[in-house]
Amino acid sequence: MSIIQQIRERAAWVVFIIIGLSLLGFLLMDAKPGQGGLFSSNSTAVGKVDGKEIEFKEYEERMKQMEAQYGQNGMNEMMRQNIEEQVWNQFIQQEVMNKEIKKLGLEVSTKEIEDMLFINPSQELRQSLTNPQTGQYDPNQLKEQIARIKKDKDPATTKQLNDYIMALQKQRLTEKYNSLLSNSSYVPKWMIEKMNVDNSSIASVSYVAVPYATISDSMLKVTDDDINAYVSKRKDEFKQEISRGIYYVAFDASANSKDSAAILKQVADLKESFTAGTDAQAFLIRNRSETEFLDAFIAKSKLQVPNADTIITLADGAVYGPYLDNDKYTLAKMVGRRQLADSVKVRHILIGTTNPQTRQPILADSVAKKRADSIAAAVQSGADFAALALQFSTDEGSKNNGGEYEFSSNQFSDFAKEFAEASFYGKAGDKQVIKTVFGYHYIEVLSQKNFEEAFKIAYLSRTIVTSTETDNNFSNLANQFAGSSRSAKAFDENATKMKYNKLVASDIKPNDKMIAGIGSSRKLVKWIYEADKGDVSEPYPVGDKYIVATVSDISEEGLMSASKARPMVEFIIRNKKKAEQIIAKIGTANTLDAVSKITGSPVQRADSVSFSSGIIPNVGQEAKVVGAVFNKQRATKPSSAIAGNGGVFVIKTEGVTAVPNLAGDVKQQREAILAQTKQSAGFRSLEVLRKAAKVKDDRAKFF
Repeated sequence: MSIIQQIRERAAWVVFIIIGLSLLGFLLMDAKPGQGGLFSSNSTAVGKVDGKEIEFKEYEERMKQMEAQYGQNGMNEMMRQNIEEQVWNQFIQQEVMNKEIKKLGLEVSTKEIEDMLFINPSQELRQSLTNPQTGQYDPNQLKEQIARIKKDKDPATTKQLNDYIMALQKQRLTEKYNSLLSNSSYVPKWMIEKMNVDNSSIASVSYVAVPYATISDSMLKVTDDDINAYVSKRKDEFKQEISRGIYYVAFDASANSKDSAAILKQVADLKESFTAGTDAQAFLIRNRSETEFLDAFIAKSKLQVPNADTIITLADGAVYGPYLDNDKYTLAKMVGRRQLADSVKVRHILIGTTNPQTRQPILADSVAKKRADSIAAAVQSGADFAALALQFSTDEGSKNNGGEYEFSSNQFSDFAKEFAEASFYGKAGDKQVIKTVFGYHYIEVLSQKNFEEAFKIAYLSRTIVTSTETDNNFSNLANQFAGSSRSAKAFDENATKMKYNKLVASDIKPNDKMIAGIGSSRKLVKWIYEADKGDVSEPYPVGDKYIVATVSDISEEGLMSASKARPMVEFIIRNKKKAEQIIAKIGTANTLDAVSKITGSPVQRADSVSFSSGIIPNVGQEAKVVGAVFNKQRATKPSSAIAGNGGVFVIKTEGVTAVPNLAGDVKQQREAILAQTKQSAGFRSLEVLRKAAKVKDDRAKFF
């Protein structure tokens, strides 16, 4: 019994240890930054600049503000990514600037803020608070608004005010910093004079050029050690950010001819009932047309659709098509025609019943109607229209100019339907009270110009889309390829065997949402950064394609590897080795004829070699050689061998002359260069500060 008891006790301790380890494992599981866990930092920072954290919430809020400025209409993934980079750069610039401003002890006084608000406001602020009657900026309006915000103590408006004042402070501090830099700029007179002399110099030169092409590339091997040595001496030029590259195969699942034929039949089958129907708009809605009905007449000269010349000849109620309009099959039905003015001029007084921004009621319908009728009666009795508009109209866009608008038929759909119809479908001189979603308008048509025939046309359309069958076929192909290609080697072999194009995408950054050549796919980018080199992905749907990828390259932050730098520097290093061989061959030859005899290259001559161009006629860009041409020592004896861009040169300057200086007055030149230097001082300083800053970008963990 005692032995059994000992076993039980020991077994109990083993069980306790196992349970403890299991609990610990559970707590540690997925303990990644920003995702919780026992030892997680629970960081909410999207990055750091010189140790200062940038909080996700603040970054996201600024993102939303900038997106709102650009507007959501037409916002695509590329624009969104550009905005993300702008916001990120703003945070970096803000942090590096704050450090410099603090070092310098720069401050903004209350008096300066008051000056920026009430005396010398920004253009936007000035426009928004200009008195319409006097045309003068009225600071009292702003003072009243600020006093009201402070009195109401509304958190939202108080924050907006504080944010605006904070932005003014940052703006003024930046101005002060840039002013210090620009005022420290200096351009000496002697430098301008020397530059003019140099740029007006023309030389004649005799030379022997031994092209690098005289030595075969195969004779010289460029090793990884050669490349690493070259890169290590030029670290600033070959710094790299974190990036990855992939090979991928794309399975195109876009609509095929069978899919197109099916959509064509769907549209064609609706032609008869579309022709017979009497309510075109209802028919389009019922049959899910992808082109909405525009209840307006379009002038013949502005009807920009395929087959317009045929469509406008249709009788009312007749239907043309199906025809192809971009990626849609379309039927066009003639609803009606009329004469339409190209432009109209109207004036109106709006008695609003609804706030146009919030759509909240602001006046009872019956009260607004009665007021509009009274205004109409007053105008008919001779009252001044402009004065009534200024006093009663709630349309801020026109009340200050007598209620007048002038617009073209292109803008028909921009206005409330009833307002547009009264303006275009009536005739000059018409006066009436009409109701729109905004309230009651008293409107007068002042003039209508340039009449032409216009048409109201209903378009029923369906986009040519991939069928489920086609999509499934390509999805299966992609899955089969991915399933049989679980390594980079298998990926290559299968791509070759199945004759699939193996494509390349390089320089993919952690925060990218789009991949060049593929399209928008944040999920694929995230997989690329979770995978190891040689891993093969499952198929990722991107647009109308399925992508199977393998990670081909992983570049960490730091210096480029030899393999990555090779395409950029291999030819430079090879030419350097060729230059060494050519120079050794020339040896101690001290005349052009001797050099020519040794190398087999002729003695040549070039006139009108310009110092400012860096070009030798019939040779090309050779700035290093041209610089040597204007060395005064070259006037008495040939140069030593010079390794240029295209070969090795030995030169002898025959003469240097000067052409008239066309650069103008030295004083004006100096002032222009100084102004340019001052203008760019802030930007150049910011670039230097940014390069010196330690920036850690963790945005990829949050997006």
